[in-house]
Amino acid sequence: MHTIDWNRTPLIPAIAQDESGAVLMLAYMNEEALKRTLATKEVHYFSRSKNRIWKKGETSGNTQRLLRLWVDCDSDCLLLCVQQKGDACHTLHHSCFFREIGLDGAAQSEGAEGEDVGKQIATYGVIETLYHTLCERKSADKTQSYTAQLFAKGENTIGKKIVEESAELAFAIKDKDKNDIVYEAADVLYHLLVGLAFVDVAPEHVLSELARRMGTSGIAEKASRKA
Repeated sequence: MHTIDWNRTPLIPAIAQDESGAVLMLAYMNEEALKRTLATKEVHYFSRSKNRIWKKGETSGNTQRLLRLWVDCDSDCLLLCVQQKGDACHTLHHSCFFREIGLDGAAQSEGAEGEDVGKQIATYGVIETLYHTLCERKSADKTQSYTAQLFAKGENTIGKKIVEESAELAFAIKDKDKNDIVYEAADVLYHLLVGLAFVDVAPEHVLSELARRMGTSGIAEKASRKA
């Protein structure tokens, strides 16, 4: 660990493979994540989207037990051999590298889309699963994906849709139509998550902010912002 210059590279890639040698995933580690990994032998990474250290499997239970560890010749990349519990990928594939690109650049078959959505939701929750799905749509075919169209049109269109859907929810609440309220609220949440995905802000940041405000008067909280 002393060979890594953390001042030069505060975050370094960390490639995890299982005991068979199959590559499972690529994530990032900072110095603290590596220290925790070595101390506990449970693999920890640094999440750039959540901006914090996370233990692999902290939500899903699909943990990684460190078996061996290598650093590359430039001391700026790590290779881990791990004992993987369950699946490594949040899509519930064993490896994150399940989408093949042909040598002609064409995408190859990925299997039935959505076949594991129910399992993903049960493992990670609706919001987290949907957010990751939306992030994946950034590179999708705009002729086949409404979400990809929104990303392509940019922040003005995304912001406009959030305002429009929020207004429709407000009218549904005024009319006290519970079915419409649920439907419109789902539209608002969807477009809100598109906006968060567009600027790479994970839902966890929003939930953490809500948690911070718990137990604080709304009046006091607003006053603190002005201060």
